[in-house]
Amino acid sequence: MAWQDIVLSVGAWVFVIALLPSIFGKDKPPVSTSFLTGGILLVFACVYFTLHLWLSMSSTGVLALAWLWLGVQKMTSKSPPRD
Repeated sequence: MAWQDIVLSVGAWVFVIALLPSIFGKDKPPVSTSFLTGGILLVFACVYFTLHLWLSMSSTGVLALAWLWLGVQKMTSKSPPRD
């Protein structure tokens, strides 16, 4: 196992943990930010797959899903319109 795989994986898990307050809280980032970030992270996960960086692929995939979930939460929230 490459040390780079471990470093990238740990970094992705730290980001997942950092997103938990947003996932479970009331405030959400904009939909465009959530979906764009999630999409790019899915591309990164595919790149890690081709490089056989399995831990990085898995953790980045979870991170991508967390961002996409934030986008879904924002889209389905019943927030009042802004003035």
